Order: sequence, then structure tokens, then C-alpha cells
Amino acid sequence: MTSSTIAIIGGTGLNQMAELAPLDERRPVTPYGETSAPLQLLQRDGVAFWFLARHGQPHRIPPHRVNYRANLWALRDAGVREVIAVNAVGGITERAATGAVVVPDQIVDYTYGREHTFYDGVVGLRSDMAQHGVTCAAALEHVDFGEPYSAGLRQRLLEAAQAAGVAAVDGGVYGATQGPRLETAAEIRRMERDGCDLVGMTGMPEAALARELGLAYAALCLVVNPAAGKAPGEITMADIQRVLEQGMGQVTAVLSSFLKR
Repeated sequence: MTSSTIAIIGGTGLNQMAELAPLDERRPVTPYGETSAPLQLLQRDGVAFWFLARHGQPHRIPPHRVNYRANLWALRDAGVREVIAVNAVGGITERAATGAVVVPDQIVDYTYGREHTFYDGVVGLRSDMAQHGVTCAAALEHVDFGEPYSAGLRQRLLEAAQAAGVAAVDGGVYGATQGPRLETAAEIRRMERDGCDLVGMTGMPEAALARELGLAYAALCLVVNPAAGKAPGEITMADIQRVLEQGMGQVTAVLSSFLKR
């Protein structure tokens, strides 16, 4: 059976790749429950990769209810070693204009109450992880998270964007909020003072869990709206949908270019 060490986690606007017929499809039950959606082994231009819809198929799971632990655990069990996370985000700073494709290099976590680690005091967790081959950094509870995204994977994404003719922004700080509501203008002002360029709801704990499992992880973000207070008027889902329809083509172009390299 064909397999792959690459996975794409699709977010809002990319919860399926309907044009690709699955080579394999699994609905694993992990020690942490079920995944958001089946794991689909897809193939583009002769390259196989796993695809997982973060919010389910169809889109139904809000950001604070995503079973991030099950998703990452299942991908690792499938043999994945590299994860590209696709995120629809709001733009805070000038470098994150609406429609921009951004490959962030840092993250600030504003979430709360989420299951954010595999090391949660569950009896037998260490032995369970050992049985699944978790080694090296994941053998320590206090994983190094100073650089939350894989530098090598980020660079390959940027090179893929250049090859695809997409002017991706190199670097930026992703601020992960709890959701599902959008932020207040005051919250965005605070985030800007904290150094955030982007605001989204799914960047954490996904990135940290990937690090605990020893997976290389990078994010490919599409800015779909100005954050609260950054433009006159309300943020509407109709406006966001228009940008998603226009910009997701660039995201898929980058992904296709990445898979070819």
C-alpha cells in the first residue's frame, strides 16, 4: 500500500480536495478519541500525502472543540513526519494585508481550556507513547518551543511559493485566540502591542502537540479579513468567503509546488 510521510491539515476553505480520489481512507480511534475527519491518502502529480480536515467533513467542528491530540497522534501513527497546516487568519499589521499568503515563524498562545499536551498526568501515558515509538524531544515533558515552526519546512514552503509565482510573506507572528467569536478591537490592539501580525483560532495547541511528537510542522496562512478595528465596518462571513474563494487557489498552488519538489 502506498504511504507518505507528508500530511496537510486543511482548515477553513480547504476541508477537502474533491478533485483527488483517495488511495486509502482511515478513521482511526486514538488514545485521545476520534480524529476530526477520516485520514485520506491522496496523490497529486505522482506524490502521495495524507490529508486531514481539521474542522471535519463537512465543516462542523469549532476551533475550541477540535480534537487536536487525536489528529496529530493519528497522523504520526500513519507514518507522517512533516505537517503543513493551512489556516485562514485575520490580518493585524501591514505585512498581513487581506489576500496575503503568509508563512509565519512565531506564535503567541491566547487560548485556554484546550487539551494542549500529551503530558497531562494520565497514568501510563509515558509507556503508551514509548510503545508508539515516541522518542528524542518527545521523551521530555518540557519540549523546546522557542522556534515553534520547523525552519527547514518553512524554507521549502517559501521556495515552493516562489516556484508557483505566489508572493508569500516570509515570517510573522501568529496570535492564536480561543474563538469561536471574533476578537474585539481592544483585543487586537493588545495583540499588536504583543507583536502579532496574524490572528487565528487553530494555530495552538496544534503546533505544540506536533513538537511533542517530534513532527516537523509549518503553517501556510491565508489572510481573509482585516482584524477588528483595522478597517471600517463589520467583518462579515460573506466578505471572508469571497477572499477564501479567490485566495485558496494560491494556497493550493503553493501546496502543489511543494509536493513536486
